[in-house]
Amino acid sequence: MEDLSQIAPHHLVNFVPVASQLHWDEYFMLQAMLASYKSKDPNTKVGCVFVDENNHQITMGYNGAVAGVDESQIPWGNDRSVPLEYQKYGYVIHSEANAISHARGSLKGSRGYITLFPCNECAKLIANQRVTEIIYLSDKYRNTPENKISKKIFDLSGVRYRALTLDPQLIDRVHTYLLGLLKDL
Repeated sequence: MEDLSQIAPHHLVNFVPVASQLHWDEYFMLQAMLASYKSKDPNTKVGCVFVDENNHQITMGYNGAVAGVDESQIPWGNDRSVPLEYQKYGYVIHSEANAISHARGSLKGSRGYITLFPCNECAKLIANQRVTEIIYLSDKYRNTPENKISKKIFDLSGVRYRALTLDPQLIDRVHTYLLGLLKDL
């Protein structure tokens, strides 16, 4: 490579220092957050993104109804005192299961960015796909039996997991950036 210090200064005018405003974890978690926004679930909106070892997105998903189902015809309430056929839990596919079912290739060796720590059913699917790591925002169901099972599945299958804390200033910067884009339209 040519030593740039030997080039006349006017030739260096377009060589400016550059850096991304986002770390990969932030970038993919923001994508998962955006995916969660697509969910029609009035109570819990979850999104996820799976990426390969080269930081290329493989698949993404959000919690929603079965493809092709008229979502207005299923219950979206979470009152567990009524029979399962009248609860969203009998109909909704979790974001992780949705993403896995839409993946066009292997998820082996991938990382999953998920807005909510996976349930035990999704943990089984994730581990079975040989995902190497789960990065999550919220663990609001920690210490429930299902959550403990999820963590045990991950521990036994070698799936690492860790929480990601986003700096609130990041959201402000993204908000300001997006508003600036809108002004340019």
